[in-house]
Amino acid sequence: MAEVTLELDLPEGIAIRGYERHAEGHAFEVDWPWPERCRCGQCGHEEDARIELKNTMYVVRDLDLWGQPGFLVYQPPMPKCSRCGHRQHLETPFKRPHVTYSYRFEREVLRSLIGSTEEDVARRFGISAETVRRIVENQLGDRERIDPGRTITDIGLDEISLKKRHKLYVTILTDLSDPEHPQVLAVARGKDRAAAETCLNRLSPGQRRQVRTHRIDMSRAYARACGERLPQSRAVVDRFHVARHLGKVVDGLRKKSRVPSSDP
Repeated sequence: MAEVTLELDLPEGIAIRGYERHAEGHAFEVDWPWPERCRCGQCGHEEDARIELKNTMYVVRDLDLWGQPGFLVYQPPMPKCSRCGHRQHLETPFKRPHVTYSYRFEREVLRSLIGSTEEDVARRFGISAETVRRIVENQLGDRERIDPGRTITDIGLDEISLKKRHKLYVTILTDLSDPEHPQVLAVARGKDRAAAETCLNRLSPGQRRQVRTHRIDMSRAYARACGERLPQSRAVVDRFHVARHLGKVVDGLRKKSRVPSSDP
């Protein structure tokens, strides 16, 4: 019998209890440490946790594995209040409430929007365009603290537009210190200097001094924000942006030099 070993980058504190291949996807049964005490969301009574498992299994979309959808599956733990009998769901550490996808799936969708559109990304992941838009809005609403002790040597600033020819722009700050595993650090509405500064200000002054390179498009707004906020960093314009701008220039010259055809 053949055996396959998988190396998975799981969220901290999450343990795998089982695996099942389902159709064209991969399902991992997971659990995590439960709190020793709980406060009732209805009457406010706090006591030692009296946790029961819900009979229903919940399925959460996670990162793809081998180009196929990955899922986290769990049985929701529900503390029961001894005073009023109220049952409530425990907060899951790998996803936000009332959604069916993990935090890291959100960030992967966000990264995929760079240079793409919500329709293209939706097709790639097999989700709706509305879900892509909701993920962006959720990320815009997040103000998660970036660990000031985290070493960040290379960053990227990119703009995304949810729809073609649509003026709904978002700026994304990405940690590129490990090129094989880029990580979204912050997002802000807009594509101007203020949006770039909002993202960069999420870094501590010490982290901004540690940055050695910043990868940006040829926008003056991003260049000025990085020039002011990242004193030790040098700009790097990637080949994708150079080729895109060159293509626009060539296309503009082609249109100007086009000679109208004359009727015979």
